[in-house]
Amino acid sequence: MNDVSGQIVQDKAIELAERAASTIAKVRAGIGRVIFGQKDVIDQTLVTLLAGGHGLLIGVPGLAKTKLVESLGTVMGLDWKRIQFTPDLMPADIIGSEVLEENMERHRAFRFLKGPVFTQLLMADEINRASPRTQSALLQAMQEHQVTVAGTRFDLPKPFHVLATQNPLEQEGTYPLPEAQLDRFLLQIDVGYPDLEAEKHMLIATTFGDEEHPERVCGPEALGEAQAIVRRIPVGDKVVESILRLVRGARPEADGLAELRDTISWGPGPRASQAFMLAVRARALIEGRLAPSTDDVAALAGPVLRHRMALNFAARAEGQTVMGVIGRLVQTLL
Repeated sequence: MNDVSGQIVQDKAIELAERAASTIAKVRAGIGRVIFGQKDVIDQTLVTLLAGGHGLLIGVPGLAKTKLVESLGTVMGLDWKRIQFTPDLMPADIIGSEVLEENMERHRAFRFLKGPVFTQLLMADEINRASPRTQSALLQAMQEHQVTVAGTRFDLPKPFHVLATQNPLEQEGTYPLPEAQLDRFLLQIDVGYPDLEAEKHMLIATTFGDEEHPERVCGPEALGEAQAIVRRIPVGDKVVESILRLVRGARPEADGLAELRDTISWGPGPRASQAFMLAVRARALIEGRLAPSTDDVAALAGPVLRHRMALNFAARAEGQTVMGVIGRLVQTLL
């Protein structure tokens, strides 16, 4: 009887996972109709949402980062808002503020006016154009899904995700994000230029006739179900060990690789391991698999680790890069 019950539960879990994978496939197709040549970027963004995290999209202007976030909000039926980060943006412009009101009886009281952070999908556009003080206004919201104003805590909607876009730091008018905030992003998603065929397709599709617009495929309930399934997907010991080897090997400590120990200034903390565990499961589900493999670990090593570590001055002077070090870690440890 127990065996039969266990089989029923297992069959039900497989059915739910297959249904979630089917929904995700429709979401990918819906976004792919308006975003061209960015398959890896779309997949990594979906991994971020399915894993219940936040994503940082980095690339030069004009690569459809903002359009991707807008399309995701529409296709997944999420309540979404956009904040345009500028040098004069204040924390209250994000979180909200208290205003003093007076009623008909001349009684005065403070009322909290919620800011745009109270949404399911928040697009922080060009986040690194605001001052570090304003950027830090998102720290509590991203980690605890709450904000505190005048000693009172306010819960944010569920689900709550931040997808931030960032211009390269070499551009004018940008500020580096604090390390504490970078660590709260599940993945750093680098957005590159499309290939020739994709750019040709985009050129024709967007300049002849009416542009195609994204359409709703599912709702926030479907995203919540998929997130719950991701957390129930089993992870084999080999994958767990691969994650731990990579994360611990990227630290300038005794666990790190001897040949890389003198190149790393600071490395990823335990939050990187947690991000890996969720991200590999989400990637497996997106690709229709019911368990992640070491290939998922290798594919996500860059997005999970590159914003959680830094090289020292000597390594940078020699021309070494974070991605180059991560590549060596993957080749050596996996």
